[in-house]
Amino acid sequence: MKRSYKEEYQYWLDSPALGEEEWKELSAIAGDDKEIESRFYAPLEFGTAGLRGIMATGLNRMNIHVIRWATQAFAAVIKAEGEEACRKGVVVCYDCRLNSEKFAREAAGVMAANGIRVRIFDALRPTPELSFAVLHYGATAGINITASHNPKEYNGYKVYWSDGAQLPPQHAAAVAAEMGKLDIFHDVKRLSFDEAMASGLVEVIGAETDEAFLANVMSMSINKSVVEKVADEFKIVYTPFHGAGYKLVPEALRRLGVKHLFPEPKQMVIDGNFPTVVSPNPENPEGFYLAVDLAKQVGSDLIIGTDPDSDRVGTMVRGKDGEYRTITGNQMGVLLLDYIITARRESGTMPANPAFIKTIVTTNMGREIAEKNGVHVDETFTGFKFMAEKLAEYKRDGSYNYILAYEESYGYMMGDYVRDKDAVTACVMITEMAAYYFEQGMTLAQAMDALYEKFGYYRNELQSVVLPGEDGMERMSAILTALRAAPPHTLAGERVTRVRDYLGGLDGLPASDVLELRTAHVKVIVRPSGTEPKLKLYYSAHARTMAGAAALCAAARRDMSARLGE
Repeated sequence: MKRSYKEEYQYWLDSPALGEEEWKELSAIAGDDKEIESRFYAPLEFGTAGLRGIMATGLNRMNIHVIRWATQAFAAVIKAEGEEACRKGVVVCYDCRLNSEKFAREAAGVMAANGIRVRIFDALRPTPELSFAVLHYGATAGINITASHNPKEYNGYKVYWSDGAQLPPQHAAAVAAEMGKLDIFHDVKRLSFDEAMASGLVEVIGAETDEAFLANVMSMSINKSVVEKVADEFKIVYTPFHGAGYKLVPEALRRLGVKHLFPEPKQMVIDGNFPTVVSPNPENPEGFYLAVDLAKQVGSDLIIGTDPDSDRVGTMVRGKDGEYRTITGNQMGVLLLDYIITARRESGTMPANPAFIKTIVTTNMGREIAEKNGVHVDETFTGFKFMAEKLAEYKRDGSYNYILAYEESYGYMMGDYVRDKDAVTACVMITEMAAYYFEQGMTLAQAMDALYEKFGYYRNELQSVVLPGEDGMERMSAILTALRAAPPHTLAGERVTRVRDYLGGLDGLPASDVLELRTAHVKVIVRPSGTEPKLKLYYSAHARTMAGAAALCAAARRDMSARLGE
């Protein structure tokens, strides 16, 4: 029987599983009904991205009790696969966040208590290295303690399956169902980390895995000689935003041949409080202020920044005026696609039946570039797990060989050794591409302008409407229901010619709560975020000038904001 939020709160207060500090934390909110409801109205929802939430004591928060509970449920799903699955075991990884190492060790202890073999990294590592390690060791699954680019108050529990990709929907549903059967305090098998190590079921991995991963990363370089040609002049500033890229990204760039690499010293310090930035998200250019200062000081041509778990990468380039300009995620994806096609053709390494994978919310400029170069294009929902499914389909059918997959949110995937976005490999390829243009006297910004001249101007914008709590979820559902019942007739002064509803599945994609509206030159996609209490609206416009495309996006945004009551 489901407890009310007040009953759940009391259940936690009365539990001997709580430590003294946790008990004091909950006792301190005894008179705050709103805070009690927020923490206990429902558990964090376990989905294909696992769990993510604010760190605090409570059912709807990230803490060791929720970590243990989820891991016990995940262990049950693995054990249902048989003894071989338990022997192959899980790989556990974590990022720089507060409590990440502690949560990772708790997860390892629960897995070991369930008789499942564990390989755990000796320190924080990039998320793509976990995906690699699952494949490299032939593990059944992976666990990564990370909240990616979220603010410092957050942490998360991201889970992977044997294909190196995030958990498929059927397994995520199975974990969620198991959690529903288990009591969070009484039904979890536990060993301390020391006990788990003593059991022989836990193995610590590190440098040897790094070397195997880096060997694959470096194999993606198409034309390393171009870096060597400009190495004496070409300069790069790098920031890991206090996170997991601090070690492997600089090492990979040096192996590529970069001589003048300037890591930003304050942000090279591993710190889950992220003391130098409000948000450690490379999508936010304001976080690059220290890197920009350093770049101006040393005369750097390029700035690269990776988020705390090093799966996303942001880039800035120096303009003629000496100021640094952001390259957006969509722009970088387009640049990489065009460069990979060009470089592979020049080097004779283009695979047979090449393919490019994008999401439905990613700019259509990539599609135009690919199709004009004879490269097949497939679209998926947002999330690299869906791209991984497409790659599995290619391999199963022997149909296509992908050369790049990317999302607009600064995530890129290349090669056959990861099944998630990979900032380490992306940093290598971005650097090689920037060196290629540097040799021609061009920046990446100028290369992007040249592509716009050739293919037309595309503008893409994201609007996030934050709707926290239970009321927020209800409002999101109501907004989408109303849009489906009465979609707008016009957007940005153009007639809406197409409404595509993915709720029942469409174009070979599974059912998903996504709605798409199109006019002659504008596309708007509306969907709830899979990891945060947000309704996301993606605007895309195509025009003969960037000003024209920007005006169309702005007008469409005003129209949709009016519909949402924003």
